[in-house]
Amino acid sequence: MQTRVVIVGGGHNALVAATLLARADVQVTVLERLDTVGGAAVSAQVFPEHDARLSRYSYLVSLMPDELIAELGLDLELRSRDTASYTPHPGGGLLVETEPGEATRRSFRDLTGSDAELEAWQRFYADVAALADVVAPSLLEPLPRAGDLRDRVDASTWSEIVERPLGQAIEQRFTHDLVRGIVATDALIGTFASLNDPSLAQNRCFLYHLVGNGTGEWRVPVGGMGAVSAELERVAREAGAEIVTGTEVTEIETGQPHVVRAGNRSWDADVVLCGAAPYVLAGLLGDPLPTKPQGSQLKVNLLVSRLPRLKDGSDPRIAFAGTFHLGESYAELEAAYAAAAAGRLPDPASGELYCHTLTDRSILGPDLAATEAQTLTYFGLHTPPDVLPDAAAAETAYRLFLAGLDEHLAEPIEPLILDAEVRTPSDVEASLGMPGGHIFHGDLAWPWLDDDEEVPTSAHRWGVATAHDRVLLCGSGARRGGAVSGIGGHDAARAVLEMLDR
Repeated sequence: MQTRVVIVGGGHNALVAATLLARADVQVTVLERLDTVGGAAVSAQVFPEHDARLSRYSYLVSLMPDELIAELGLDLELRSRDTASYTPHPGGGLLVETEPGEATRRSFRDLTGSDAELEAWQRFYADVAALADVVAPSLLEPLPRAGDLRDRVDASTWSEIVERPLGQAIEQRFTHDLVRGIVATDALIGTFASLNDPSLAQNRCFLYHLVGNGTGEWRVPVGGMGAVSAELERVAREAGAEIVTGTEVTEIETGQPHVVRAGNRSWDADVVLCGAAPYVLAGLLGDPLPTKPQGSQLKVNLLVSRLPRLKDGSDPRIAFAGTFHLGESYAELEAAYAAAAAGRLPDPASGELYCHTLTDRSILGPDLAATEAQTLTYFGLHTPPDVLPDAAAAETAYRLFLAGLDEHLAEPIEPLILDAEVRTPSDVEASLGMPGGHIFHGDLAWPWLDDDEEVPTSAHRWGVATAHDRVLLCGSGARRGGAVSGIGGHDAARAVLEMLDR
């Protein structure tokens, strides 16, 4: 008899799992609450009066292994950007090129007065790259032991990134507050923590942002993030997976077989995979609920008639092409966290902008594409639900963002804005069902096993286990979840196929 797997949720990870299982002659049904699949990895015409399909919630691709893209047969174009980041400051702007050259060196020298900080930067990221070279190849394999990886990495680097709060390494390695902040931002995207938090949540976030494909480069998906999900849907359907949209799962009853219910409909399953957050899964199973995750990001999508001119005279097409930092010096980041932890909206705002259309104008309709119009996407840090309780607070946060940007512009941004969308963590929860609007479904985990951790099942071996033997995680809540990677779906499929072989 053919094995039947029912997948709860139709996000990008679920589609990866569906494809791999269907290709292995497993009967797969994907149940998605919304009318379209893709979860957070979607494009949408956010502004009804303007023909532009923005990557609404997730924007860039780094963690999806090139090997997985090839295995799935995805027809994707992921474009590199010449600018890695640009950080305005009172004396100008710190430019970091994707391949650092003379412009980067000159920019560091103008900021700090010497080459010492750039040299410290180069040493630090070389050490991080050596760690990434060890970790990245393991991401499509069963979870390695921490010790197996630790033995292949410089001991001081392992200690800095894995064992001690990241803030210590940043403070020891760098002297300039702005440079410290630029390094620190990768530890805080989607993570509410101090850089010296003993939980090391910030360290795990930092590792995930720097390990993708061994380079940590974040690339622009041509056609927007919806192009990624469209390709995943295509290969899943071609493999024979059944995809049912507009169907919200309301209960999972474990047994032989399991029963997945959506209102008055039900599906029997030998194995259930869940792409929703572990918190949601606990509710569907009737298990005790864990602590509800809480997101920490303010998302703003803008359509502007043209890029604004910068106060320092820098070319905006270079400055906005990568990550444009606002209020993200080390001191400002720590102050923003302290304010939010005390229940106050950070003022000034800390966050970063990126412009998709400088790299890929295909997301604009013909009329817009023929103009100077651009999209700008802002990801605000340290804005948990408690500091954004209502629409008035969201409007205040939006105004703080605009004010922070205006500080560095030769002209106000607001007259250039054709339309804007503001999304708080509560909005993300309402739209996508992510508890607390947490984009990772909860704090990220290390992508390896502890040295003494027991591995009783295939699901544990691949980091997708739950308290129920044949109910597995396949989304961002998996051990190697987070961001648009497909790894959670890959791992769940591998675990199921190993279970069936035994």
